Amino acid sequence: MQPQDLRTVFMGTPDFALQTLQGLIDAGCNLVGVYTQPDRPKGRGKQLAEPPVKELAQRHGIPVYQPARLRQPEAVAELQALAPDLIVVVAYGQILPKSVLDIPRYGCINVHASLLPKYRGAAPINKAIIDGETQTGITTMYMDVGLDTGDMLVKQSLAIGPDETAGQLHDRLAALGRATMEETLRRLCAETLQRTSQDDGQSTYAPMMKKEDGRIDWHRSAIEIHNQVRGLDPWPGAYTTLNGELLKLAGTSPQTGEGGVPGSIVAADGKGVRIACDRGTLLVRALQLAGRKRLSAADFLRGCPLSPGTILD
Repeated sequence: MQPQDLRTVFMGTPDFALQTLQGLIDAGCNLVGVYTQPDRPKGRGKQLAEPPVKELAQRHGIPVYQPARLRQPEAVAELQALAPDLIVVVAYGQILPKSVLDIPRYGCINVHASLLPKYRGAAPINKAIIDGETQTGITTMYMDVGLDTGDMLVKQSLAIGPDETAGQLHDRLAALGRATMEETLRRLCAETLQRTSQDDGQSTYAPMMKKEDGRIDWHRSAIEIHNQVRGLDPWPGAYTTLNGELLKLAGTSPQTGEGGVPGSIVAADGKGVRIACDRGTLLVRALQLAGRKRLSAADFLRGCPLSPGTILD
């Protein structure tokens, strides 16, 4: 069997899904349809914006479907009419009901950004960094009715850099997602694809990130706050307050040595702003006041001087 023999439907929405879709296109898969979320208002002007996956599919002449709810009978019937042999899912944004999972004869394969069973859920990239993990990866899996609970197919891992942000890791995992799905497809076509059940006792959960997850508690250690900052960069961003105004922090490094009252500024110069934590201090190299651009510490301090002893939050 070859990829072109498989009537394939792809389901995905954001940038993270693009490389896997491009990989299926380059592999010569018979892509009979791409499913993505409906166009939604974006930006300050609230103009309708097409999902990145839709734009890529249209450039390659692949039919695009955007049902508001995939579980609606008419949406299921439309998918059944495409008669897919395989459905590939990458960050689609909707839960697939059993009526959809049962359609393709080779099942629904999900590309998940963690080494399952760790970090099931919507935000595995963020949560792995926040938890201080040093390794993550991609797992392809057969989908079932549970949340990322299906049998695993192919795993590929990579190391997380000590200062790597969620945005940087996102891009590397997107590329690895393509490679992992390509290997999964190769094994499927060669009839050598093996499935391994997950150990539910080893599972952890990575819920969707919320803006309030970014609030910094200076009574935590410098390394914990550093992991929070990079795990939430670029969104939703880790923040504290300065004179009652929201202040986002980025480009951090944990430092040894005690600095005084947690949340107090120890030093502020062109190299960065050093802030006391419960254990150690945090060096901050980029700051952003609400509604303004992110600035280097040197540029920020020129417009907003900070004095040692100033208390944040």
